[in-house]
Amino acid sequence: MSFELPKLDYAYDALEPKIDARTMEIHHTKHHAAYTNKLNDAVKGTELEGKTIEEVLAVVDKQPAGVRNNGGGFYNHNLYWKVLTPRGSGGPTGELKTAIDRDFGSVDKFKEEFSNAAATRFGSGWAWLVKDDKGKLVVSSTPNQDNPLMPVADVKGTPILGIDVWEHAYYLNYQNRRPEYISAFWDLINWDVVADLFHG
Repeated sequence: MSFELPKLDYAYDALEPKIDARTMEIHHTKHHAAYTNKLNDAVKGTELEGKTIEEVLAVVDKQPAGVRNNGGGFYNHNLYWKVLTPRGSGGPTGELKTAIDRDFGSVDKFKEEFSNAAATRFGSGWAWLVKDDKGKLVVSSTPNQDNPLMPVADVKGTPILGIDVWEHAYYLNYQNRRPEYISAFWDLINWDVVADLFHG
């Protein structure tokens, strides 16, 4: 069983004007496709072949850099596409909102902390909303294609929301204005998917 580039649930231009079609197409068909292909090459013929992506990420500290970088790139982008939607869905509700209020004080305070983690991640990387092993929600960021499922992460747990702050995710539309891209991201979140991941 090899890893496959997922099909998106929306057209490349569906997120405009927040995320432009050209960025989406390049991001999906070039960057994500390359991570997928290189991950398959990296695990072929090893004990990792046939494992789930979560099983692969759990042991990246014992693997060559190609497994860590491409495994993270494959998983992270799968999550990123899932939590985006052309319609947006307002904001968190139900048990997810209750947990955000409990752990951050309010949805606005959570958004501020998450946006800050994304804006201040030096160089390339990701910002995350993570559910830890005790069920607490935590904001973190990781460099490169690392994520909270990896043993190398400072904050470990299950990512339920992630934003890509590599320049390829926003540069055609926003150039060096990363905070504008982060602000636009809030209008595109599928909170139903985030809630499903929170309950999962």
